[in-house]
Amino acid sequence: MIVVFAGSIGRFPVGGHAWVDLQYLLGFRELGCEVYYLEECGEGSWVYDWEAEKLTTDLAYPTSYLSSCLEPTGLGDRWIYRAGDASVGMDVREFREVCEAADLLLVRGCPLELWRDEYTAPRRKAFVDSDPGFTQFKLARRHSAMSATVDRCDRLFTVGGCVGSRTCSIPTVGREWIPMLPPVCLSAWPEAQHDDATHFTSVMQWRSYDEVTHEGTTYGNKNLEFPKFMDLPQRTKQPLRIAVTGLPPSRLSERGWDVVVGWKAVWSAEDYRQFVLRSRGEFAVAKHGYVSTRGGWVSDRTACYLAAGRPALVQDTGQGDWLPVGEGLLTFQTLEGAVQGIECINSDYSCHRAAARRLAEEHFSATRVLSSVLDASLI
Repeated sequence: MIVVFAGSIGRFPVGGHAWVDLQYLLGFRELGCEVYYLEECGEGSWVYDWEAEKLTTDLAYPTSYLSSCLEPTGLGDRWIYRAGDASVGMDVREFREVCEAADLLLVRGCPLELWRDEYTAPRRKAFVDSDPGFTQFKLARRHSAMSATVDRCDRLFTVGGCVGSRTCSIPTVGREWIPMLPPVCLSAWPEAQHDDATHFTSVMQWRSYDEVTHEGTTYGNKNLEFPKFMDLPQRTKQPLRIAVTGLPPSRLSERGWDVVVGWKAVWSAEDYRQFVLRSRGEFAVAKHGYVSTRGGWVSDRTACYLAAGRPALVQDTGQGDWLPVGEGLLTFQTLEGAVQGIECINSDYSCHRAAARRLAEEHFSATRVLSSVLDASLI
């Protein structure tokens, strides 16, 4: 079976984002699929160069990063990065032949800014909504690229497990959304063996994009939620480390957080993996939009912590409506709830470690999740 997977590793060059797409690529390959990676930028490539602190249109920057992520996996010759008439990676004619033979084109998160003729060739097309609520708000506003992409797909998936339920305020915009969990490739994320990790950690972008207003209600980013928990280090003896982007480190360090610069700490895929493996557990605040809509969003990063046998304490978005919580994976709504969650995990750390890995194996395993995606997409 041939799968063309469309992602955005090069356009968002940081380790955590790279791993989101790598989980799919490695998972499909473990299922025996012949998998190819597509990154479609539209008419041009605009990527933020972290070191230069400015946007670049030079394809060498994103494709160098993309190549560094794919080469170690054995997929170094099975990718193409496209912007207008320019491309890097596979020969365009060869890639068109792949599309013509493909059983599935799976688009994750970012719409295909250009829907080229060859993208219609795969037998089936599917879309993964990795930003529940914000994706549907775009569709409600008739965002051209998102609408064009979604309308051409045979199946729509979402990591918001409560989308479509009575408890969730996310509009379905007249479409059927199939719930799925973010996959994690267990062979690439083995359970961490050392027990001497001291810090609960988090990786956070303070504000990903502008707030969105839908039917009179405004939905925002983590900058609207995190202040509620800013004083957590003063309420617990548990050391807390945060890799943050988009906020002066002093804003957090003066409140007791151990702060590292986000993009520097987890820039490469391996940097990110080591950051997670060397953590005692995860403490994570969600976007305001995820919390307020109760969409049941689950983070791809949390899946990595769980696979590594690192318990996760995450803000409540409704995950408990479709996932077992309480051991290995705990949720909180208030500052006091976060303090209690840390105490609960530390009171029986070995139990929560084992439960975390078990959750990953039973619910988040890439082969399990992606088998269901293939079954639903190809019928």
